[in-house]
Amino acid sequence: MDNNKIIVFDTTLRDGEQSPGCSMNTEEKIKVALQLEKLGVDVIEAGFAAASPGDFDAVSRIAQTVTKSSICSLSRAIESDIKQAGEAVSYAPMHRIHTFIATSPIHMKYKLKMSEDEVIKRAIHAVQYARTFVDDVEFSLEDAGRSEISFMKEVMDAVIGAGARTINLPDTVGYRLPTELGAMVKELSDFAGNRAIISVHNHNDLGLATANTLAAVLNGARQIEVTINGLGERAGNSALEEAVMAIKTRKDAFGDLYTTINTPEIYATSRLVATITGVEPQQNKAIVGKNAFSHESGIHQDGVLKHQETYEIMKP
Repeated sequence: MDNNKIIVFDTTLRDGEQSPGCSMNTEEKIKVALQLEKLGVDVIEAGFAAASPGDFDAVSRIAQTVTKSSICSLSRAIESDIKQAGEAVSYAPMHRIHTFIATSPIHMKYKLKMSEDEVIKRAIHAVQYARTFVDDVEFSLEDAGRSEISFMKEVMDAVIGAGARTINLPDTVGYRLPTELGAMVKELSDFAGNRAIISVHNHNDLGLATANTLAAVLNGARQIEVTINGLGERAGNSALEEAVMAIKTRKDAFGDLYTTINTPEIYATSRLVATITGVEPQQNKAIVGKNAFSHESGIHQDGVLKHQETYEIMKP
């Protein structure tokens, strides 16, 4: 594996669709998936196959349509979910099952009502069962941002041993600061070594999703879970366009790290998603907002006319 390559995992069709008012029908999801493939996304999380017959149909049809990106379905750590995920993605040349269980004390106590040992056993079985359908299994420690490092290491050891290739660390409620999340990723990335790829999935409740994603990349994460226009639950997710363009633009900070995103396709992808969902990015949204490359000040206009880089730092 190229340790400088940042895998881009797009979850617009799953977490992004969970934004209020953002539902898409199957044909619309296929259009978005084909554009994500054109954009150069490495992994497309096409949905949650077990959520409904409509979700299963959308995931399976995307799996039959897209050939250049890996197609993934989310599933809870239960056999029925995993079976449906495995069946739905089976049509794709490259496919993945993404299964998860919560690891934070608050989730284990109040939501799962399970002990740490029970969580570990459930996680192991989920990964082992998923491996009967696919070789590529991703495991998420839900609410990693509020989980204890020592317990996360136990879970990671267990699921890597069971066959998980990617370990995802979601900041499910957008709680962590970039310095905190970076330190957590560094410790867990060092712990995993070359046994698994470390991934992050950051929510934007404090407006820090992209900052946290970039902090994670600088500290060893080699997969980023993102959405077009930052769509997602509550305040949204880390925006693909922001994370990708930051890595591309700030080579002084990111060095040899890179993505294989076809950046000239970012705007077309943003517009397609906005048109289909009916959710427009705010006008001053970074990278894709209507005003992102507009200049009102006469001083700024004069500078840009003389030399574009006086007030513009990137060309997608």
